[in-house]
Amino acid sequence: MHSPLALVRDPAADLPDGPRAPEPFDAPEQFVGINLVRLRAERQLSLDALARASGVSRAMLAQIESARSVPSIKVLCKVAAALKVSVAAFLRRHAVNGFEHLPAGQAARVVSASGRYSTRALYPEGEPVAAEFHELRVAPLHTETGTRRAPGTTVNLVVSDGTLEVRVHDRRQLLATGDAIVFDADQPHSFRNPGDTEARAFRVTLNAETPPRQDMPHDAPAQPVAS
Repeated sequence: MHSPLALVRDPAADLPDGPRAPEPFDAPEQFVGINLVRLRAERQLSLDALARASGVSRAMLAQIESARSVPSIKVLCKVAAALKVSVAAFLRRHAVNGFEHLPAGQAARVVSASGRYSTRALYPEGEPVAAEFHELRVAPLHTETGTRRAPGTTVNLVVSDGTLEVRVHDRRQLLATGDAIVFDADQPHSFRNPGDTEARAFRVTLNAETPPRQDMPHDAPAQPVAS
């Protein structure tokens, strides 16, 4: 029986009751400031040296680092170019310390209505990502229908424990421990555990890229259609 995936949190992963403590560095200017300090320190650059390399004044850099000023995109682009990083590097939460620890005991697990299939995100959620990384657990003799994604989305899956049968349309592939498979996630697919023990797998979902939009000038003449 196929069981629809329900948004149910693993009780073991729930946090204690009560108001949630505020997250540090929630304001954009704090993200930018902390990350700028870290990136500059990693490159052993003084404020004066970074000012010379970026063309942004020392006073402005000091204000950004202390979160007293919200830099414009133009200023951020100059500083990013001098540090040889993307502008996005200033806005990532995990870049604050160079990494983000994801404790297994605090991870939210999405469990199916039957409780026989679950997924756990192994990446920082809440930010747009090009790739998603999940742990899957499938109970013995259970079949779970996968969620169809946008065209161009692909899945790379590897079985770490047990066996798993992956079905894409009418084609089936049995995977033993250590086996991997890559398939198009916009196609109908499902996962079945044919064994008598729980199967565990890791799935990387590569999200489809949005094609660039080519804007045409409003006064551009219409091109004739070839007959």
